[in-house]
Amino acid sequence: MPRPCKCRRVRGLPGASYFKPIGIPLIHLEECVLSLEGFEALRLADGEGLGMDEAAQRMGVSRHTFGRILRKARHAVAEALVLGRALGVEGGTYSMDGQDAQDASAQNGTF
Repeated sequence: MPRPCKCRRVRGLPGASYFKPIGIPLIHLEECVLSLEGFEALRLADGEGLGMDEAAQRMGVSRHTFGRILRKARHAVAEALVLGRALGVEGGTYSMDGQDAQDASAQNGTF
C-alpha cells in the first residue's frame, strides 16, 4: 500500500477553473487536467521566477517533489496548447495557506 500524499501548501484558488480554445464549445473538446498544486508550482516557478529550493519550501515539499509536480504541470499545459484541448484546474492534495491539512481535507478535490 503506497504512502498517502502529503498536503502541499497553495496560496489560493485560480481566478478561473477552465481554459479552452475560443469558439469551440467545451462539450466538443478533450480535456487535460492540471492539479491545483501543479497550478501553484507554475505560479511560483514561472510566474514569480522563484528557484526550485525556495518554491519547494513555500509549498512544503522536497525539491525533487516540486520538480515532479512542475514537470507534470508543464506537460498538461503544453498538451492543452499543442493539441487544442481544454485545460481544467482541479483536484490534488493541498492545503490553503493559513489552514492546517485537517481543515483543507474538506476542500480537497475539485473546486
